[in-house]
Amino acid sequence: MFCSKTVFRCFKTLERLGDRVTGAAGPFFVGLAVILISAGTVCFFDVVMPSLAYLWLSGPICALIAFNLLMHYYLVVTTNPGFVDDSPRVAGRGFLWATPRNVLKERSLTEGVRWSNELNITKAESTKCRKCGQQKPEADAYMGKTERSHHCRICNRCVLKYDHHCPVRINQCVGLHNERHFVLFMAYLCISTFCFCILGYPQFFDALGLTFKRDPWPHHVPVLLYIIEFILSGVLCFAVGIMLMFHLWTISHGETSVESQDNEFYGRIAKSRGEAFVNSYDLGKLRNLQLFFNLGRGGYPFYTLFFPFRILPYTDGRSWARREGLTRHRGVRMGEELTDEEDP
Repeated sequence: MFCSKTVFRCFKTLERLGDRVTGAAGPFFVGLAVILISAGTVCFFDVVMPSLAYLWLSGPICALIAFNLLMHYYLVVTTNPGFVDDSPRVAGRGFLWATPRNVLKERSLTEGVRWSNELNITKAESTKCRKCGQQKPEADAYMGKTERSHHCRICNRCVLKYDHHCPVRINQCVGLHNERHFVLFMAYLCISTFCFCILGYPQFFDALGLTFKRDPWPHHVPVLLYIIEFILSGVLCFAVGIMLMFHLWTISHGETSVESQDNEFYGRIAKSRGEAFVNSYDLGKLRNLQLFFNLGRGGYPFYTLFFPFRILPYTDGRSWARREGLTRHRGVRMGEELTDEEDP
């Protein structure tokens, strides 16, 4: 018993040390990401772009993809993920803010949700976080509710609709107010790196000397930099593509990354009793995606996926759309919900 407790304390100490290291190194990771993304963009437009056919058409498309990539990265890094002690946000009036549909008929948040006239809305229960003392919504295991707000060990704050903390790319949490930018950044990163690899491979072979051309390298970008960026683009396209598919899968099932793990655990518990687990936040794949990106009736136009506008989420994080007839997950009994300390 003494040995197991000692090992547990050692692992907890290493975990806290890792949190401090990743938190301190976060700005350096963001700086490195900015350098690599910028260098890749310069390589594409200097080396690959001049060789494209129908430049009058392909040029603006490539510029739009690059603009979305850079802007969504800027927005996901600079947008507060949404903390439980923040006041509900209102839309800005700058040119970067999109205009919702039926703006003249736009209703203010009703019970925290803009689509409350179409959806089954339940207001989140709240409980006091054991780590920071803040009241966090939809986080009371003893009231039969499951957690949508979680305490981040690195930020040491409770985050609304917490997905995960990302120290390597954005140096902050992914939560209610920046999750959309995070997913769209990954999507445009996959698109841009895929285009780089597909359209830039002839120049890559030239840079490696495999085409036996005697002419000197005719571009401003150094040969070595282009080779490094091309290889890195292929690796990122594969790795980030897998992450993107996982996130889109969880979104289409009405889950965050944390909830995906929790719901798997709840499913096993329900199955052991001969019951079926039902995620009360799962409204169907299409509606889940609409709510996440806040598109369609009551939300924003479809073109906001192709231009890096800022938009508000459909909820303030204190009320949620649920399946009709459900106020909590089916198959999970009171007291069985995981807390921050127990998450697998």
